[in-house]
Amino acid sequence: MELRHLRCFLIVAEELHFARAAERLHIDQSPLSRTIKELEEELGARLFIRTTRSTQLTRAGRQLLEHVPRIFTALDQARDGVKSATNGFLGQLRIALSDGVTPTRLSTLLARCREEDPEVEMRLFEVPLGLQIKGLHEDLYDVGFSMAEDGGDGILVTPAWEDELMVAVPARHPVLAFKQVPLKEVLRYPLALGDPAVCEGHARQIDRFLRKLDQEPLIAQRVATFDVMMTLVSAGLALGLAGEAHIASSREPGVVARRLAGKPYMLTTYLLRRDAEPSEMLARFIERVAFIDSADGIDAADDA
Repeated sequence: MELRHLRCFLIVAEELHFARAAERLHIDQSPLSRTIKELEEELGARLFIRTTRSTQLTRAGRQLLEHVPRIFTALDQARDGVKSATNGFLGQLRIALSDGVTPTRLSTLLARCREEDPEVEMRLFEVPLGLQIKGLHEDLYDVGFSMAEDGGDGILVTPAWEDELMVAVPARHPVLAFKQVPLKEVLRYPLALGDPAVCEGHARQIDRFLRKLDQEPLIAQRVATFDVMMTLVSAGLALGLAGEAHIASSREPGVVARRLAGKPYMLTTYLLRRDAEPSEMLARFIERVAFIDSADGIDAADDA
């Protein structure tokens, strides 16, 4: 089995269309079909069902598709590791990110790592939560950040930091009359919220907050990124519910952050890792996460 076989299989599985797959691979359709046939003969299984109208994966094809992306990820990481060593780094820490990690905390953390461990290269991977957990199990990542509090068996989940939930408001919106906005006022307007399929942990925490209310929220749109959420807010199409740091880092004009009335509701970002003894490099990283969180707590107390 050659890598070209697997690469062709992966593209066809993604497109489910041989002509489009051949175009992506910059080859003719005929050699692509031969390559897939060679792979099927080697594996002794049919991978695709082709008709004049459609191309579908067989059960064997779906099984193979679960493994092939991991093979290419491992190859990419091996290549990156060699480049890292060539560039003078003595180690590499692979960090998976899900749910849109709070930008200021992450940049502060990485800057501290660069200052104290300049020989360690930091590699970031933005992936959905399910792929992060799978990658941690399969040693594709050393550590991850998410807003999901449960990683399942074999994954340790610990709080990394907290961020106050606030409402993102368009300029000149009626709720800006309130210094702290009552939630009942927020619920009078359409909301832009995170899509659970992409921002699973963040969506869970927001939905848990909203479930405490008697009133059903009016959801204008579910979004995959905070940037799109702030775009909708800036355009006056919705209010947004997000952490203070995410709203503050928005590049959209005319987006104002307002606190919610009552006791602050805190959104938690968690650190995820395999349930195993961490390497010395990973242990130092975990210590820095705890330091960033404690330092933020001191700063918040000083601000109060």
